Amino acid sequence: MALLSLTQAHLAFGHVPLLDGADLSLDHGERIGLIGRNGAGKSSLLKILAGLEKPDDGLLQVQGGVRREYVPQEPFLQPGASVFEVVSEGVAEAKALRERFENHAPDEDLDALQTRLEALDGWNWEQRVDEALQRLGLDPQAPVDSLSGGWRKRVALARALVATPDVLLLDEPTNHLDLDAIDWLAGLLNNFRGALLLITHDRAFLDAVTTRIIELDRGQLRSYPGNFAAFEAAKQRELEAEALQNARADKLLAQEEVWIRKGVEARRTRSVARIARLEKLRETRAARRDVVGKVRLDLDTGAASGKIVAELDKVSKAYGDKVIVRDFSTTVLRGDKIGLIGPNGAGKTTLLKLILGQLAPDSGTVRQGSRVEVAYFDQMREVLNPEATLADTISPGSEWIEIGNQRKHVMSYLGDFLFSPARAHSPVKSLSGGERNRLLLARLFARPANVLVLDEPTNDLDIETLEMLEELLQDYDGTVFLVSHDRRFVDNVVTSTLVAEGDGLWREYEGGISDWQAQSARSAAAQDAAQKAAARATAKAEPAPAPAAAPVAAPAEPKRKLSYKEQREFDELPGKIEALEMEQAELGALLADSGFYTRAPQRVAEVTQRHAQIEEELMALLERWEALGQRS
Repeated sequence: MALLSLTQAHLAFGHVPLLDGADLSLDHGERIGLIGRNGAGKSSLLKILAGLEKPDDGLLQVQGGVRREYVPQEPFLQPGASVFEVVSEGVAEAKALRERFENHAPDEDLDALQTRLEALDGWNWEQRVDEALQRLGLDPQAPVDSLSGGWRKRVALARALVATPDVLLLDEPTNHLDLDAIDWLAGLLNNFRGALLLITHDRAFLDAVTTRIIELDRGQLRSYPGNFAAFEAAKQRELEAEALQNARADKLLAQEEVWIRKGVEARRTRSVARIARLEKLRETRAARRDVVGKVRLDLDTGAASGKIVAELDKVSKAYGDKVIVRDFSTTVLRGDKIGLIGPNGAGKTTLLKLILGQLAPDSGTVRQGSRVEVAYFDQMREVLNPEATLADTISPGSEWIEIGNQRKHVMSYLGDFLFSPARAHSPVKSLSGGERNRLLLARLFARPANVLVLDEPTNDLDIETLEMLEELLQDYDGTVFLVSHDRRFVDNVVTSTLVAEGDGLWREYEGGISDWQAQSARSAAAQDAAQKAAARATAKAEPAPAPAAAPVAAPAEPKRKLSYKEQREFDELPGKIEALEMEQAELGALLADSGFYTRAPQRVAEVTQRHAQIEEELMALLERWEALGQRS
């Protein structure tokens, strides 16, 4: 029997049906990702499953004794309380029962109290709270009022986890978390023994955590086995079949319905060409940087052309004893799309201000390019006029807008942001929250600017809008600075990353987050192998005798050449690595095929385990290859 099930659920706000006869069940051990457009009703559905709201019609069945814990997007934490006090709220019943047992009245039923206490594991609730605080790196005495958004989210998760729920319901759990915290949360949820249902726009996080994807679309719930990559493959096949069916019935369909379906189809069919275009952009960027560097040696007027946005030479910045940027140099060219990566508080905003000339460095020089016009996404979150129409919000007093070298009609431009022509003259107040976010993005791109600074633009955007934004940013002719912890979004947009590596050190990497992590892993493996080799050499070296007059240093041990056996192993390693990479690609394709989960469900766990195992084997072979290569 399912832990909980929802049958024929109906929910509407005004005339808009959010749930229209929706069915859902959640089994023990499942990890479900709930996706859908902004305003589709995902958060409302989660609250219904948590028992906080009721549907207009339908039945929610919860297995007897099942404990549910719900963590909203912006969790409420008791003002003035300490972290320990807030987390202890998760064991409130156990605390109360143990206090009743220890201070029982003469007529109290101690057997019943003891049975319930044991069921809740209430005798050692303090230990459970302490363990949760330690696992999440939380200071029990810290006041919650002083915590940032990311740490407040950790406290809310700890409060939910100490309750040892059977069902955990999370609404946008990755918001306000940096990359390390997101990785930590993925590991935590993968080890969670109960059932999980979460809402998130982070596609990489969905791939890492989920075993099933449920899409909420026009009031209906559709289930897809596997992670988000498997869902994308299955959805593509569905949309292709739906397009054929729509083509046969075009005369019977209303124009609005055709537009909606075609809009979805267009968003889904862009991925292969867009990724290829991104790779070409990265190659072009690397080539342009070399050319500009050479030209600048001949002509010191290169900045006047506008090709250079900013040039930093050995720039440093500190606040008191804390060094934010140390001896950093880079050149930003027109058309660069740069991601800034680092934990919360690393100084991403400070580095941006240095690059854009809004903050003076303590040392070093910053040279600004000419004709730089900057637009900020965080400043665009201003209050929209609820009475204004969409068209007037984008282009007041004109039906045309200038985007770079293109002139577009406002109806066509709104269509790029998934607004149908029929809605162009609708008031802003008729939009949902997610649609307002799309309108803000449309307004941002309609303003004249050749440098965009996007600070966490992915928060509160649905996956379809994210994909649309990725495409717009790739086609954007200007320069982009992107601060985001959504690794899939960053990977699909940026041509390079500036990464905080601690103690004020920043390093530039070509490509996105995945490229940076791969390069860092290879570098770390090589460094580790070199250190191990040096340690072995030191251990083998005989200590030199120390005369009384003056100590004499021991002669350095000569570099040991590879033995015949080691040389043969070194020669065979590339073939082994290539074979593992081929096997990994084959298994990855299998896991991305949604049909695999229905054709051979008994093999899913085996293939998944082998796919993860190959990564470990590859890393071990690469480390060995690096170690042998240094001696060959």
